[in-house]
Amino acid sequence: MSKSKAQSTTTVYVARKIITMNPMQPHATHLAVRDGRILAVGDLARMQAWGEFELDSRFADKVLMPGLIEGHCHLKEGGMWVFPYVGYGDRLGPDGKTWKGLQTMEAVVDALAEICQQWDAAGTQVDKPLIAWGFDPIYFGDERMTVQHLDRASTTRPVVICHSNGHLMNVNSEMMRIAGITRDTQIEGVVKFADGEPTGELQEPAAMFPVARRLGPSGSGLLAPMDDDGMRGFGAIACMQGVTTATDLVNQLADHDVDVLLGACERDDYNVRVVPAFKAFHGTHGAKEGVQRINELKARHGETDKLRFGVVKMMLDGSIQGFSARLRWPGYFNGSANGIWVTSPEQYEADFEVYHRAGFVVHTHTNGDEASEVAIEAIERVLERAPRPDHRHTLQHGQMIDAAMFRRMARLGLCANLFANHIWYWGDQHASMTMGPDRAARLDACASALAAGVPLAIHSDAPVTPLGPLFTAWCAVNRVTMSGQVLGERERLSIAQALHAITLGAAWTLKLDDEIGSIEVGKRADLCVMEDDPEQAEPMQLKDVRIWGTMLSGRIFEATEMRYRVGDL
Repeated sequence: MSKSKAQSTTTVYVARKIITMNPMQPHATHLAVRDGRILAVGDLARMQAWGEFELDSRFADKVLMPGLIEGHCHLKEGGMWVFPYVGYGDRLGPDGKTWKGLQTMEAVVDALAEICQQWDAAGTQVDKPLIAWGFDPIYFGDERMTVQHLDRASTTRPVVICHSNGHLMNVNSEMMRIAGITRDTQIEGVVKFADGEPTGELQEPAAMFPVARRLGPSGSGLLAPMDDDGMRGFGAIACMQGVTTATDLVNQLADHDVDVLLGACERDDYNVRVVPAFKAFHGTHGAKEGVQRINELKARHGETDKLRFGVVKMMLDGSIQGFSARLRWPGYFNGSANGIWVTSPEQYEADFEVYHRAGFVVHTHTNGDEASEVAIEAIERVLERAPRPDHRHTLQHGQMIDAAMFRRMARLGLCANLFANHIWYWGDQHASMTMGPDRAARLDACASALAAGVPLAIHSDAPVTPLGPLFTAWCAVNRVTMSGQVLGERERLSIAQALHAITLGAAWTLKLDDEIGSIEVGKRADLCVMEDDPEQAEPMQLKDVRIWGTMLSGRIFEATEMRYRVGDL
């Protein structure tokens, strides 16, 4: 009896303004929540029509909108903080602390050397590897990090630096010795000097694997830290940024990974709904085995509020700023050789068809325009052989897709989740080094996608760039680079379009738009609680809208109370 009574309790929240993202009822002042779902939206009279309720006025001076949805990120955003950060820009950690960026190559090397010296002085075992993350040499012009740089940090301790894009790493001579990387190593992506000796730069998974496997748990942690600390750290960052649903857009979904996901998502106090995407490339499974694994997980664990299986992640090429993406003619603006096929086009089409026929939603990493074109052509052939209405397959990143490709995508029912943060973080470098000014003007061409009728989401790819959908929206609205230039003014989104892309747009690509993404009767009671009104913000102030916290299925989380230092437990 008491359980039934608790389930029937209705709470009505009053707010300064409620932005519903429902075009048929765009605004409200009150909403009613029962059993973790939205019961009513409107004014007080509409709430009273449902009978007795408890009025909660804690949000009376705040603005509410649907919980923000990060359609492409990685849970390691919460776990990377166990490693030193050596990136160019400032980063916000799960404890609310801002970690300052290192803006010269010398500063990076000096920071690594200082850590090695501290470890040596403390008697830390000499074979303990120093692993750092967030690095990107493109900010330092033509200079690339080599083994000579990292040997200045240490020649006796293995040193590994993961690039911010996750597609490259640099290692010192001791790490190469341990990994068995020599001038005789014949793996695509092992970069070498003119004399044939390896430089210490390793591009893409095949080249990085010899290092990762030698690092043991630290190696797997670098590439995908899956533990409870990382999950808590991710939850803290998500709450600070108003995120209630997030993908982990590449997850091996091994037993250990699933146990960690379940351990977090089954807790009442966990504040994020997680959609892990099965890693369908460079894995231990073939496509048929991958289908079996996903179906097994769905059968065993079912559909829970906070954990959803059924999304698949495939990958075609690498990173544009890492020069490992695949570009069409005329290639890289600075003359660099074309990039790497992480998955061969033939294998991609064959595997895609298996997952497509099994009924899953496939999200494909394509950075360069050649990769996007190959994906579109392959998917078109698969759809001719196996039509499937409302499949919602999505091209992720799609940074160089042009108007003609968007029109083809619309005809095929494809979605786009564009990496708008690149405009700020690497727009200057794309204009001057990787693409040149013409193609950089269509970088992450959000307006062209919408004009062609392609369903649109935008994302951070955290930890490649910081998790923060309002910042991502700011990038798409303003298209400003670090130097202040505007790339492709006509590709700007309005604030309304950008807010849609980080709510309903992202929900659509995950096939969750019937549950989340807008404040409507019957949907999950997911909210982003804000101190400021994003609809009234000047475009350049959108990223500065203050977030108080979130609500997930009716449970309230205040950001300041969620702050968490990874490793404190």
